[in-house]
Amino acid sequence: MSLTLYYHPLASFCHKVLIALYENGTAFDKRVINLGDDADRAELESIWPLCKFPVLRDHAQVRDVPETSIIIEYLDRHYPGPTLMIPADWDDALDVRLWDRFFDNYVQGPVQTIVGAHLTGLSCDQTKERTKLKTAYKMIEKRMATRSWLCGETFSLADCAAAPALFYAATLLPFPEEYHHLQSYFERLVTRPSVQQVLEEAKPYFNMYPFAQEIPERFL
Repeated sequence: MSLTLYYHPLASFCHKVLIALYENGTAFDKRVINLGDDADRAELESIWPLCKFPVLRDHAQVRDVPETSIIIEYLDRHYPGPTLMIPADWDDALDVRLWDRFFDNYVQGPVQTIVGAHLTGLSCDQTKERTKLKTAYKMIEKRMATRSWLCGETFSLADCAAAPALFYAATLLPFPEEYHHLQSYFERLVTRPSVQQVLEEAKPYFNMYPFAQEIPERFL
């Protein structure tokens, strides 16, 4: 196997890359990393000194590729499949990259801050982070009023970022009832086969998530 993904099945950023891999049926080996295990941590650190997953190792190219968006773009270039994650058109590609960054920074970011504070026992005001999520929800609701996927009619890198971000964000701040476009978009995401596969593989680990009680029963 040319590709090995160093990851953890519960991690939202790992979900993003897994969705892209499953969308295109890309063959790869899995190396689950438990950051609580010294040997696993050392192995990941030897590949990517910042010790963050996911990291993709391309044995054929003798290259290690970190960072989710870069991994997916790398796959698009070197291991393309039927679903092009980044459009060939420059303007369309820029739109995809913008919404990819939007979900990583303004949905995933606040979620990780809130979850991290809970895990470390830090007592801090989360109003700012929840306000970011509220603003993000409002922007997504408006964005999805006229489209099926984030950037046109084609599933893309942006949607790979959106699926795990919204899945975990909803456990911290439910979608407003009146945001029908956001809710419909989320349903399209979680019923897509690639996303369903990722969530199914994450299921045995959900009990490790500090807000597991807020995950809807249908995903358990």
